[in-house]
Amino acid sequence: MTIILTVLQTVAPVFLLALVGFLWVRSGHEYRTEFVTRLAMTVSVPCLIFVALMNSQVAPGALTTISLAALTGYMGLMLLFWVMLRAAGLDLRTYLAPMIYGNTGNLGLPLALFAFGEEGLGYAVVVFAVMAILSFTVGIRMVAGSGSFLKVLREPMVAATLLGALFLWQGWQTPAWLTNTVQLAGQMAIPLMLITLGVAVARLHPAGFLRPFALSLIRAVVCSGLGWIVGRAFSLPPVALAVLVLQLGTPVAVTSYLLAEKYGADSGSVAGLVVISTLLSVITIPLTLALVM
Repeated sequence: MTIILTVLQTVAPVFLLALVGFLWVRSGHEYRTEFVTRLAMTVSVPCLIFVALMNSQVAPGALTTISLAALTGYMGLMLLFWVMLRAAGLDLRTYLAPMIYGNTGNLGLPLALFAFGEEGLGYAVVVFAVMAILSFTVGIRMVAGSGSFLKVLREPMVAATLLGALFLWQGWQTPAWLTNTVQLAGQMAIPLMLITLGVAVARLHPAGFLRPFALSLIRAVVCSGLGWIVGRAFSLPPVALAVLVLQLGTPVAVTSYLLAEKYGADSGSVAGLVVISTLLSVITIPLTLALVM
């Protein structure tokens, strides 16, 4: 009974805030997604990442290990889903990137924070950073046939990750007034991301449900299972292992739909994956938490 209550206390704020965004749009109110997303990704998320790493109580060596584990996990998912999609005769430009890259920002970061506290958030931002770099280089190449690594290095959240890792490694701290300012800006990130997720789901129009449901179910099992295997192979401590499994198993990110729309892939099919995998996560995420907590 205790584990059930713990899981409910963890996932309830996440899904309730997403529900706020969903109901807000369904009620006909305006929500400027582009502005909010740009604000989050340019200001609040980088601030959250920097402070989380600078104040992290996790040893730098442990963060290096989970970085390698996350990279290995994503490489494994690329191989597995490439083989599966080829065997099923599905379009790789449409399906490969969404099957690999989950919503480690909007869902993964708050879940890790609520479930495992600041230690979990420290691990989660590292997995998020690895995913972001891969998603905006290899992921874009999968959809569009091109992707620039140098462009990713100019992203504020990547710069914040590298800077935060440097401060953690050196044991540096920013002045208290600056830390408080950056921390306050970072506190916007989680509610903004969750509400925006609900808005995005409300606005998407899936093309069919049977195929995205089957793919979402397969994806949830494969991603979480591989995360557990990789985490055990790297001998990750319990919290790091749980965060890796949780992050790899997050539902398909809304950015996958935006990339499909931008580069001419089947955006309707990707929208189906985003919506169905997000709805399915109401069941899969509590189950995952119950197994790893």
